Amino acid sequence: MEDKLGLKKIAVIVAGGTGTRMNNAVPKQFLLLKGKPVLYYTIDTFLKSYEDMQVILVLPEEHVAAGQEIIDAFFDYSRITITVGGRTRFHSVQNGLSLIEEESIVFVHDAVRCLVTVDLIKRCYKAAIENGTAIPVIDCKDSIRLITDDHSTALERNNIKLVQTPQTFHSKILLPAFNIDYKEKFTDEATVAEAFGLKVNLIAGEENNIKITRPLDLIVAESLFAQ
Repeated sequence: MEDKLGLKKIAVIVAGGTGTRMNNAVPKQFLLLKGKPVLYYTIDTFLKSYEDMQVILVLPEEHVAAGQEIIDAFFDYSRITITVGGRTRFHSVQNGLSLIEEESIVFVHDAVRCLVTVDLIKRCYKAAIENGTAIPVIDCKDSIRLITDDHSTALERNNIKLVQTPQTFHSKILLPAFNIDYKEKFTDEATVAEAFGLKVNLIAGEENNIKITRPLDLIVAESLFAQ
């Protein structure tokens, strides 16, 4: 797929988390990391990656005001649109995609993966231009077992990849895919695209592109920032 001059770049940043696993009343995307909310770093990296990058921020309705405060404090609001999420990640992404009207490259990203780099975003963009899709993955280092009803089976970890975001697509691929009916197996955009009959393209992710879901993750992120 050839790069087209002026093809828009849109990041749909999904921030649907609560503080449950963090044992914190503050949703994880609003926890402070080096004095700024986790969400700040995620948005900042995307806006820095390309001058024409636009952000669609998907938030639970009760946290829209907090998200707006971050935008007002740190960013050019003309480059960011807030929309309300749905009952699942699928529906939240669907709500964000509904705002996209022009042909574009779309990055769907977990708000709490705040260590994403400009380099990864650019590699995802290039791969999506060439192949229509780009799904960043990393190797699995642990031993893996598949649990069944009465026993467990060891799996070959070299055949296992851990999936990250930004999952990146040409809009002509992603938008039609999200018109299909929701199924519980849709844990990310790649599974939706595959259910729609599309083949996804895997690229190398980044070890530091962790998802902050537990208190330990925040400590690790602080250490990585310090480095």
